[in-house]
Amino acid sequence: MSEPEHIDVLSVGDIVTDAFIKLLDDQAVAYEDDGNKWLAMPFGMKIPFDHAEIVEAVGNAPNAAVSFAKLGLKSALAANVGGDQHGRDMIASLHKKKVDSRYVHINPDKNSNYHYVLWYKEERTILIKHEEYDYHWPHLKPKEIPKWIYFSSISKNALDMHDDMAEWLEDHPEVNLAFQPGTFQIDAGAHRLKRLYAVTKVLLVNREEATEITGGDHENLHELLDKLHALGPKVVVITDGPQGAYASDGQSRFKMPPYPDPAPPFERTGAGDAFSSAFVAALIKGSNLEGALQWAPINSMSVVQKVGAQAGLLSQDEIGELLQKAPEWYKPEPF
Repeated sequence: MSEPEHIDVLSVGDIVTDAFIKLLDDQAVAYEDDGNKWLAMPFGMKIPFDHAEIVEAVGNAPNAAVSFAKLGLKSALAANVGGDQHGRDMIASLHKKKVDSRYVHINPDKNSNYHYVLWYKEERTILIKHEEYDYHWPHLKPKEIPKWIYFSSISKNALDMHDDMAEWLEDHPEVNLAFQPGTFQIDAGAHRLKRLYAVTKVLLVNREEATEITGGDHENLHELLDKLHALGPKVVVITDGPQGAYASDGQSRFKMPPYPDPAPPFERTGAGDAFSSAFVAALIKGSNLEGALQWAPINSMSVVQKVGAQAGLLSQDEIGELLQKAPEWYKPEPF
């Protein structure tokens, strides 16, 4: 029996099938009230919709895993699926996209995660239901140990697995952790996950998440970066929507503008995953902070031009071509 292929990066997190339901512009309305955005439709009515699309094997970690594979890295995913057809379809989708699924655990008596996405104009509201799996950190043989772990959104049932992962990383300091915390992980609090933050090489969050994790001043980016570094991460990236992104390695700090959109965004699902995975992929391939910051917004720009989080993911050559066509101002600036 042949040895398993070496992995560059193992992505860890929940996997799901998304059913996109494209709402007609005149059959719903979006509005803001007390700082919250709301989507409204007539209640108790039959409402026409434009069309539906099924997108398999998505989620923060699977999106990153597919992105890594597209960028030429040996990519694998650790996740849970049920013993149903949706689970089989998700594994088949990973294979098709050249993601190693040996660490995808099949739970015979469980359902797979299946979410509904209400797609209105370029935004989406996702109806979610996390299946309750028994999470375990995978047993990695010495020849299977990856260079990097990419950890992202996972169910609250996986809290103990965070401790197992932290312990494993403490025992394997040669492995780099990229951490893109999901909603539950942020809600758990930095103190509860302090061991994990302490062994993180790259932390990737948006500005609102940075504020929630640290309790810092939303308006003071330097304070947010300082507080995130204080948790342990060597490199910190804060994305800020149309304002661009900020990155710090503890010595240098840069601001990076977004890559110009060729057309208005079509659908925004997965923009953050595309950014984060391209940033980490650039580092894995030997790039410095500035080079990684130039890759990431290009991948993000491309993803929002397509439906779902994976259809617009780019290869290294495609990112390179767009980088050559970039305007002169598209470069990181110290701040």
